[in-house]
Amino acid sequence: MFVIIGLGNPGKKYEKTRHNVGFRVIDRLAKDWGVSVKKVQFQALVGETFRGGEKVILVKPQTYMNESGRAVMELQRYYQVPPENLIVIYDDIDFEVGVLKVRKRGSAGSHNGMKSVIFQLQTDVFPRVRIGIGKQPSYMDLANYVLSGFTTQEEKTLDDVLKAAVDAVEIIVEKDVEQSMNQTNHLNFQ
Repeated sequence: MFVIIGLGNPGKKYEKTRHNVGFRVIDRLAKDWGVSVKKVQFQALVGETFRGGEKVILVKPQTYMNESGRAVMELQRYYQVPPENLIVIYDDIDFEVGVLKVRKRGSAGSHNGMKSVIFQLQTDVFPRVRIGIGKQPSYMDLANYVLSGFTTQEEKTLDDVLKAAVDAVEIIVEKDVEQSMNQTNHLNFQ
């Protein structure tokens, strides 16, 4: 069993913000796999399906970004999913728009949603898909930046990145995280 969590903020006003690329990947996976992610459970919207013989749960926490770990922890405890079968998808200001990275483990960096997930799970050993959203301009506060939208050109680039993120997640589920890293981490859509 795999639990795939896209980090983001609930509500229409946040849909297209930089901080919600995790939700956007979940939406694409749901569309591609014919899954409805509308059931309210564990402080999240969830949907279930099977891929590669494995049960897969798609998750969009509804706790707002900084408390994402609460929903992830509840799901992990209920389903008794080992951390290596949790896949977290989130935005990363350390990468430019067009960069996508898969990792097996690691720190949260400056990402408050990931800090919450790691704190609640008490481990950083779980796969993650990091989507570059670009560094904040010096004149802009970090919170305002991550809650801002993408430019038209960035949206075009992001479309390719989100497709590749879907592929990266599918490879983790159907094969393994190492293969996903090998096929994904060299890609650059800039």
